[in-house]
Amino acid sequence: MKKKVFVVSHSHWDREWYMGYEHHHMRLVKLMDDLLDLFKREPDFNSFHLDGQTIILDDYLQVRPEKEAEIKALVKQGKLQIGPFYILQDDFLISGEANARDMLIGNQDSKKWGKPVDLGYFPDTFGNMGQTAQMLKLADLKYAAFGRGVKPTGLNNQVFDNEKYTSQYSEMWWKGPDDSKVLSILFANWYSNGNEIPVDKVTAKKYWDEKLADVEKYASTDNLLMMNGVDHQPVQQDVIEALQVAQELYPDYEFIHSNFDDYLTAVSKSVPADLGSVDGELTSQETDGWYTLANTASSRVYLKQANTKVERQLENIAEPLATIAYDSKKVDYPHDQLRYAWKTLLQNNPHDSICGCSVDEVHREMMTRFEKSQEVGQFVAKEALDKISSQIDTTIFPEDSKPFVLINTNGYEKSELKTVEIEWERALFADGRPDAQFEKMKMLEQELPALKVINAKGEIIPFNFVGTQVRFGYDLPKTQFRIPYMALYVTVQVNMSAMPAFAWETLALVKADSEPLSSNESPLFNQTNSVLENDYLQVVLKHDGSLDILDKKTNHQYNDQLILEDTGDIGNEYIYRQSADQKTILSADSPAAVKIISNNSLGAEIELIQTMNLPVSADERLAYEQQAVIDITKRIANRSERTVPVTFTTTITMSKDSDQLNFKTSFNNQVKDHRVRVLFKTNLKTDNHVAESIYEVVERLNNVNDTWKNPTNPQHEQAFVNVHDDNNGVTVGNFGLNEYEILPDDNTIAITLLRCTGEMGDWGYFETPEAQCLGEYSGEYSLTFQDGSEGSQIDSYQKARNNQVDIQSIQTGIHSGNRKPVDAFITLIAENLAITSLKQSEDGKNNILRGYNLTNKESNVESNMLPNADTVNFLEESIADRDVKILGPVEIRTYKF
Repeated sequence: MKKKVFVVSHSHWDREWYMGYEHHHMRLVKLMDDLLDLFKREPDFNSFHLDGQTIILDDYLQVRPEKEAEIKALVKQGKLQIGPFYILQDDFLISGEANARDMLIGNQDSKKWGKPVDLGYFPDTFGNMGQTAQMLKLADLKYAAFGRGVKPTGLNNQVFDNEKYTSQYSEMWWKGPDDSKVLSILFANWYSNGNEIPVDKVTAKKYWDEKLADVEKYASTDNLLMMNGVDHQPVQQDVIEALQVAQELYPDYEFIHSNFDDYLTAVSKSVPADLGSVDGELTSQETDGWYTLANTASSRVYLKQANTKVERQLENIAEPLATIAYDSKKVDYPHDQLRYAWKTLLQNNPHDSICGCSVDEVHREMMTRFEKSQEVGQFVAKEALDKISSQIDTTIFPEDSKPFVLINTNGYEKSELKTVEIEWERALFADGRPDAQFEKMKMLEQELPALKVINAKGEIIPFNFVGTQVRFGYDLPKTQFRIPYMALYVTVQVNMSAMPAFAWETLALVKADSEPLSSNESPLFNQTNSVLENDYLQVVLKHDGSLDILDKKTNHQYNDQLILEDTGDIGNEYIYRQSADQKTILSADSPAAVKIISNNSLGAEIELIQTMNLPVSADERLAYEQQAVIDITKRIANRSERTVPVTFTTTITMSKDSDQLNFKTSFNNQVKDHRVRVLFKTNLKTDNHVAESIYEVVERLNNVNDTWKNPTNPQHEQAFVNVHDDNNGVTVGNFGLNEYEILPDDNTIAITLLRCTGEMGDWGYFETPEAQCLGEYSGEYSLTFQDGSEGSQIDSYQKARNNQVDIQSIQTGIHSGNRKPVDAFITLIAENLAITSLKQSEDGKNNILRGYNLTNKESNVESNMLPNADTVNFLEESIADRDVKILGPVEIRTYKF
């Protein structure tokens, strides 16, 4: 029986990379034009694989809208192979929900045109997430194809022997932590192993002798895959003629110009019984460590922070608020607006985009997309907040009070010292000149009465008076012209303790009969001995800016916390490489000044101010090494001898009722070619740690293997990383700081705050001055300690995730309504379930709640929505035989209710 050579024509299409988006865009138009022409004149040209992403069609039709009918016909005929994704995302640097929405939108768009290819396509993602198998099944996909992380090997996929990451074939089962598995194809000789096939017989003979030997070396069946294309490759116009030549030269093979559907059908029918499997995340763990590309997690950190900001706005604020606000049986829910916001965000999520490893033009355009998506999310959230607050019965409050509503849009209880701004009074421009109205409000500001905050029971709530401000404002009524005014605003802080998931509480600011009595409780910061303390933590601020912290829950002491580390970086956007001189500067080498921002019984905000003298850049040798395209593993540049002072200001925030410390480190970066990290020394004895990944808390080793040559071991994280032993644990949360490293000597958790480089890297020299990230910068992170119990650890994970989303607030008036002043949209008791989404279903008839099990153990879920709930997949289709009350180990669970 002849071996079959399946030749799949394609072009791996990075929408933006070493040129700006529109340069790539115009080349895409040419590719598509050539394709349409080829289909007309070459009937034997089977099909073209559009790289697994439907956005290619959107991009083409932006320029050639008249081609829409022709495109649709070609998709229907199977000539253009599309989907199943909207874009080719980076797995690790976007949220689980963003990965799921990429699948959902890709599926919807594919079905609009025809049907998607039944293949989870990850040709060049910088590492593959461990939950891929379960996620593909939840998107109704049977197969996966990927290019990195497993031996056998080809090109830059070098992997050494380890059973977990080795397959004897290029076909294998890929298993997830929940034991889901999918048949997977490794591009063992890369996704270009059949590129530019010769027509000349002599050249073709040499070509095919090599190519057939390469593919047969790894194939488990007689079905051989040849990928006819590579990055931005124009379609090979004479590929059919080239295959006819190959058929003539090799009559014992059958050469077929084909597609993935036919190839995968053939392979799945003939896989051998001894087909092996690989497990979990595939991030080139068994390599020399230089080309895992994990340092893209710290390249242009500002992109990751902006991405996290928009994700939280859409996933955890706008969608939950809209779901609470609008009845699923009506048409008010903003499906189209949110879909537009999601598609705009996803356009920033391809691997060369969100990874920050493109030229400057690309990343400037990304910031505009982030802003557009964020604005839509803010608009949706504000409309929903207005709707919710108008439905709450506030008649229980005094007539002259200023009610305001606080809503926890997280899926877990949250404590927060919440700052709220209340409009006390306004003066309309319609009633007087703007300057006169401004003065009127300023006079009112001077006469502001004593105030208090009360709850719906009339009880006085402790609060902090922050201050007042007079400024311009305006309303935009839906049925009339805009209304400008001057207003007096009062800002207060209220302590919200253990606010339930998806719950709201209404409070009111009212006049007090007298000045409120001062609290008998002491402020949290003792300036005399520089101790910050509440019922959970005692924090000693030392003269060098580091912290000694006592966890009162366990009586365990953690010393030398919060040390900043600065090192040279002579690498590129893809890879960190420390300068040859190994010159390292620590904040603990400099004295720290302490400044009190606020300090009372409800909370304290303290600034640590330190100045570090940092080398201005690498030395002059680095410019030569970059321009000569010297591999980073061979570079020997040092740091400059010239230094400049850089002042770092770290704000430490402690709340009365929270066991979590929050930090924000800010500085004006005027230094190039360096990396800044914050270090938390744990000194805990353990060989592994855990971090939040995509729908998974993944366990990773602290130490590297024998094949590892890279002096560093960078890793990806979502909201947190945790180190724990049997008795104690440390969880460091973050906001858009996706790179960490565990330093194995003392199991220090090192979080990258900023990494600055001057070139893109990869296949040539592309200068990227904006990747030096000069200017004002800040990074936010948190710290929580635990005992050794799983429950304590899980609580710290949930708090780290919740820390990314503030309690939402809105002022309202005195009015009747059908909602209680204090209530919850749903009740939810599920400590191990990390909620990732609350939205309305795509059909507008139900609600969707999604999350994942933080543990590898079966867990219980209790909720008042369960009697009317169904378990569904990412496409919101029912899954049979699932107990709605039982959450499987590491399960991704979606409820429709």
